[in-house]
Amino acid sequence: MTVHFIGAGPGAADLLTLRGRDLIARCPVCLYAGSLVPEAVLAHCLDGARIVNTASMDLDAIMADIAAAHAAGQDVARLHSGDLSVWSAMGEQLRRLDAMGIPYSVTPGVPSFAAAAAALGAELTLPGVAQSVILTRTQGRASSMPAGETLAAFGATGATLAIHLSIQNLDRVVAELTPHYGADCPVAVVWRASWPDERIVRATLASIADEMPEGISRTALILVGPAIAATGFAESRLYAPDYDRRYRPQSADSPWAGWSDGDD
Repeated sequence: MTVHFIGAGPGAADLLTLRGRDLIARCPVCLYAGSLVPEAVLAHCLDGARIVNTASMDLDAIMADIAAAHAAGQDVARLHSGDLSVWSAMGEQLRRLDAMGIPYSVTPGVPSFAAAAAALGAELTLPGVAQSVILTRTQGRASSMPAGETLAAFGATGATLAIHLSIQNLDRVVAELTPHYGADCPVAVVWRASWPDERIVRATLASIADEMPEGISRTALILVGPAIAATGFAESRLYAPDYDRRYRPQSADSPWAGWSDGDD
């Protein structure tokens, strides 16, 4: 018996990995975070599978359900939204499974920041503009922030910021980042990225608060940084005609000349 933790993606039912789909299809038990995982994903469940929405359950109840499946020798598909590596609450479940001696596997999913960037048609790292993306959040009721992890500290880097779980703190986000990025820095808010009712708001740090429509809450991601709307950036050297690389050596003297995939 194995508990398969599966990243169910940002919302669109077809933004699911093939591995995740196949694991769901063979597990007789499926526990899913119903507040964020679309029900369409459950169409992949095994006929007759026991499907449990964990949205109203606490951690003890979830682990008791998993323990019961373990005692019955039934594999479990444990679905969380987005990707499991960030803000999934998977870590505390794995710790308990380790203590209980129950095996598990982890299958990654499409993260919400990637779906938001796709919705914007944006690359978050551009030559000479930004080469780093910082995934962060503001402090909320569920989890505090470590002392050194502040928006001001991250803003000082000039990197592209993908700020999760923070739309309710938009005024604070603007106040803390404006001194570092400037009032005219591009901002995009993507609500329910990849869902059928997805909404996008593009603005600047100075105008984003006034541009926000009613009804956007919870599942909105805030993207901040020059790369969000940059147009005058340099082209990368990767595809430059004179760039010497192993698949495109520029001369007989190139260290890549005569190289092939079969070489040591």
